[in-house]
Amino acid sequence: MNEKVKKHDIKVTWNYIRTFFQKPDHVILLIFGILLSFVTIVPMMTLLNDTFLIKPGSYAQFITGRSSGYTLVNWKDLFFGAVSRSNLYTPMLNSIFLAIFSSIGAIVFGGTFAYLVTRTNIAFKKYLSAIFIFPYIMPQWTLAVIWQNLFKSNAVTGGSNGIFSTFFNINMPAWWVDGLFPSIIILAIHYAPFAYILIGSIFRNMDSNLEEAAVIMDTPKAKMFFKITLPMVYPAILSTVLLVFASAMGSYPVPHYLNLETLATRYVSLGVRRAGQNSILGVLMMIFGVLILIVNHRNTKSRKSYTTVTGKSGQISQINVGRILKYAIPGVLIVMTFFTSIYPILSFALETFLPNPGDYSFITQGSFESLTTKWWLHNSMEEAGLYGQMGILYNDTIWNGFKGTVIVSSLAALFAGSIGLLIGYSVSRNRKSKFALYVNNMAFLPYLLPALAVGIAFFTFGSALGIYDTYLLVIIAGTFKYIPFASRSSLNSMMQISSEIEESAMILGIPWRKRMTRIIIPIQKAAILSGFLLPFITSVRELTLFMLLVNQTRLSTTLLSYYDEMGLYAFSSGINLIIIVFILILNFVVNKLTGASLDKGVGGK
Repeated sequence: MNEKVKKHDIKVTWNYIRTFFQKPDHVILLIFGILLSFVTIVPMMTLLNDTFLIKPGSYAQFITGRSSGYTLVNWKDLFFGAVSRSNLYTPMLNSIFLAIFSSIGAIVFGGTFAYLVTRTNIAFKKYLSAIFIFPYIMPQWTLAVIWQNLFKSNAVTGGSNGIFSTFFNINMPAWWVDGLFPSIIILAIHYAPFAYILIGSIFRNMDSNLEEAAVIMDTPKAKMFFKITLPMVYPAILSTVLLVFASAMGSYPVPHYLNLETLATRYVSLGVRRAGQNSILGVLMMIFGVLILIVNHRNTKSRKSYTTVTGKSGQISQINVGRILKYAIPGVLIVMTFFTSIYPILSFALETFLPNPGDYSFITQGSFESLTTKWWLHNSMEEAGLYGQMGILYNDTIWNGFKGTVIVSSLAALFAGSIGLLIGYSVSRNRKSKFALYVNNMAFLPYLLPALAVGIAFFTFGSALGIYDTYLLVIIAGTFKYIPFASRSSLNSMMQISSEIEESAMILGIPWRKRMTRIIIPIQKAAILSGFLLPFITSVRELTLFMLLVNQTRLSTTLLSYYDEMGLYAFSSGINLIIIVFILILNFVVNKLTGASLDKGVGGK
């Protein structure tokens, strides 16, 4: 009897396993559940292990007298040592302040912009909507360099004078030029498009009956805002905070250019002598990312909806700001967006023609004949000012770096987009499964981990495997980091496709591969395409994630610091210009060919 029961149980189990693996979405979930767990947990554990290791030539060896083994010296010195304040507490406090206030600034700036574009009758909405996302498309450090070119002065920061000092004889104070304040402003502007897109989508689709009912009840405007409008946009606000906080926490370029000591910049400055303590900084940044994921999960579980008993009209009530403000408000916004979106391109272009980049005195002196094309067209190695370098157009180092960037970005986007597409499809087909929820969270976790922390983990992991300073390591790290873009884009699009469509195809005996290529993908091709394009664009301008994984001459972004160290600022400006123009042209071409746009559905007609 027992044997019959056992055989029956084995048969049932075998049938369950066979049925499970007959569904492609189950197989995909299992494969990527294991794969994502491996590429997430193993680098994290490798990084954590590195915090206890004693390495030759390190501080831990100096204290313990051993060249190998494990110790708690790194943890003790970083948290309680004589230099713990400068190595940990001050940078960590600056990182937290930077992340918090950048989030607030992005919400205020982007949210206000979204309200004006979607809920008022101001003019030039289409232009403003398109131009507002430029700061996010551009490399993160772009506005930091522009800020310094505008406000630096010989009297305060040393070196050449910036625009304000040269033309208006205004020397801005040090706290304005460098440090926490400008870093917050720059990152808030850079990430404001997050708030604009997320909050603007809700404003555009908000039911006007909610506010009209409050007006009929003679509700004060302040109460209407806090009781109706704010709860409606709360999910978008929280999403913006989560995204900006995680990104700002691990930001390296902006604090580096603006001389702010953060966890990211401290990691670079500590160097290999304190490698174990550097790994601890990486672990701390990752902990912040995990905490953000927990907050996001709790918010998702407790999210509420708001309705009125009068039903939903679907109409959008726009506020009439008056004849003067209709053009005055967009006039102010056009000036602001000029300095955040158009001026950076013009500035970098001008820098490449200055005999002494950063020195604008030639304008006040009227010596326009001093402008030079040598930074672009010099075709020999005899020019002393170029340190044996060819001009940008003839410089193999620059174009090899650009070629490396395109290769890495293309492959990382291809892998991230394909994996994200499959994950989004599988999760949407198993939305009630706990394992599907786990895979979805693991796919989104890389975005919430600060980029430098991910770079540190893969640097440690890649060094252990012997693949440091290879495109392979960079592609693996890029794929891992950018999977969230593709998986979320794919999941959102797949959730809109009824499962009945695929079930009908299954009844007709159409195999899974044809169902995907002939039915699923064509229906949502625009959203799926964005899952490939956004990783590509982000990878082209990525510095923080990649700077630890390869030497400085391998990629366009890492070449920037290489030429800055050589004093060839015109070359770094030229590389910035090449990256920006390449991204904008790519974005424009894709928009014209596919109609896809980041601001689509938010901006006015």
